[in-house]
Amino acid sequence: MANDIYLGLDIGTSAVKAVLVDGTQRCLATASQDYAVDHPFPGWAEQHPDRWWQAVEEVMGRLRQQAAEALAGTVAIGLSGQMHGLVLQDEAGDALRPALLWNDSRAERECRLLDAELPRLGELTGVGPMPAFWPAKLRWLSGHEPDVLARTRYLLLPKDEVRWRMSGERVTDMCDAAGTQLLDQARRQWSEEVVAACGVDPAWLPRLVEGSEPAGRLHPELAQRWGLPEGVVIAGGAGDVAAGALGIGAIEDGSAFLTLGTSSQLFVSTPGYRPAPEHALHAFAHALPGRWFQMAALLNGASALSWVAGLMGVSIEGALARAEARGDAPESLLFLPYLNGERTPHDDPAARGVLFGLTPASDVGEVTRAVLSGVGYSLREAMEVIESAGTPVARLAAIGGGTRSDLWLQLLADILERPLVRYRDSETGPAFGAARLARLAVTGESPEAVCRVPEIDRVFTPSEPLGRHAASYARFLRLYRVLKPEFTAGMRSPRG
Repeated sequence: MANDIYLGLDIGTSAVKAVLVDGTQRCLATASQDYAVDHPFPGWAEQHPDRWWQAVEEVMGRLRQQAAEALAGTVAIGLSGQMHGLVLQDEAGDALRPALLWNDSRAERECRLLDAELPRLGELTGVGPMPAFWPAKLRWLSGHEPDVLARTRYLLLPKDEVRWRMSGERVTDMCDAAGTQLLDQARRQWSEEVVAACGVDPAWLPRLVEGSEPAGRLHPELAQRWGLPEGVVIAGGAGDVAAGALGIGAIEDGSAFLTLGTSSQLFVSTPGYRPAPEHALHAFAHALPGRWFQMAALLNGASALSWVAGLMGVSIEGALARAEARGDAPESLLFLPYLNGERTPHDDPAARGVLFGLTPASDVGEVTRAVLSGVGYSLREAMEVIESAGTPVARLAAIGGGTRSDLWLQLLADILERPLVRYRDSETGPAFGAARLARLAVTGESPEAVCRVPEIDRVFTPSEPLGRHAASYARFLRLYRVLKPEFTAGMRSPRG
């Protein structure tokens, strides 16, 4: 076991990321390949599955260049990926159209219909109807692309489409299945009631396994091309948020963290299923048997920083440096970070980003700091919603690409008024967690033995005096309420 190697692959929204981990849980090599999201109409977000596969081929080639000897010792692969995406395959396994992603908001009308027809949806599936999830997307396809549904024979999530290409198996884990909104969360099986309401043939759905169970083996021809041995096991895996939780050991009751990836989440592990759909919280099955979590899902995170840097024609590093140079200057700008709409707590796909308070003196540093604070205020609102649902948050870890910024993490600690912990290699969270699931799938070890808390890199403590952001946060909340009626303008796509 000490010489065994485990591979984690994360099929993200903006990139595929890979990490090789040895028996001591040391990262031996990493690789990533970026790709784009298509937005053919306002509110739409799509990617063709070929894009993910091309990126997987690229990262595997780079891993072989970096660490061929280690790669040849791989015994298992774990997969994590962006949640909620809908891939439709025909009988031959070909994708019938680009996948509808988690931040696709075209199915708002269908959500209202589902809410009226299935009042138990939130209680069964852990969250109320939202455009991100499969029931609303399938209803939209039925009304707008019935020819696609007529030819559909299989439904898969993004990482599981990659799994199918790797192994020929159509399988998903409990956590990613939870994100379809077709899973009966308490029973951890497909909900016959919801599946029937969506007009879905149960034969279209992938087989369910726990994230730490074996779910297939790598095709021999791929093993040869990538430099892996034959017979490599592929674990069930997890949605990216739960995989990130495993990467930092957030598996016990009350373990909490936030993510700063393309989107943001605030996650708390729970020992049982605790739905709170009235708060727009997600209560989903965890990647490990007999465990669940509550999550506030925010559709905007580090992507807002990327957006503003590109808008102003500077690098992300340059934008952060200009923001840091401002020091503790008073905040005069407010930013609503709803570039992709918002889920928790507003469930408002029509919401949009707003920079409020611009003057001729507004510069790159001021605007960047407003964006960082705006994401922080949305996380503060999410934390308050989780606590109002009866789940206290005393201390948070932070994972994702945005955690590389000390400035941002300190600002978040100040806004949230909670200590914020960054672990070493925290930006590799989901891929590393997937590698841990790969190990569990072949060794049978206990999750507690494998999913240990990693070494702390730094703890960001709230600055004194507390409450320095209270006035700006109150203005942030008021600004959304005032603008909410205006957000629906311009939201109708050319296809309804």
